[in-house]
Amino acid sequence: MELIFLLIAGVAGALMAVQGCLNGYLGEKLGLLPATFSVQLLGTLTVGTLLLLFGKGGGLLSGAAKVPLYYWLGGPIGVGIIYGVAVAIPKIGVGNATTGIIFFQLLTAYLIDHFGLLNQETVDLTWGKALGVLLMVGGAFLLLRR
Repeated sequence: MELIFLLIAGVAGALMAVQGCLNGYLGEKLGLLPATFSVQLLGTLTVGTLLLLFGKGGGLLSGAAKVPLYYWLGGPIGVGIIYGVAVAIPKIGVGNATTGIIFFQLLTAYLIDHFGLLNQETVDLTWGKALGVLLMVGGAFLLLRR
């Protein structure tokens, strides 16, 4: 069962690389802020349509008041992600930008796991995982060399 979720995560990662290319192109043609706005607007319309078609009534409004304010930062963080990727990919290329994205994403994820941040269950950072992160640093260095 875990393999299915790993594959889903892998597809999401592949889609991020594709989306980065699309967003970079839009950023060059429209400007970064209009491109970021357009991507967010289309995303909102897409999920709004899915919510109308498949949503179970009342879930958003009834649960919203119970959620701590900092959990609503996902939207603004998404804007920062889209903007950052749209800036980076045209300047350093898809592979280099993705190397940076994956490295810092994993580093942050392991810090969240280790310290149990953002209401996540604590997962120890083992020597093996630490070695894996160090190997990634070496791999990132090799990938980013010209």
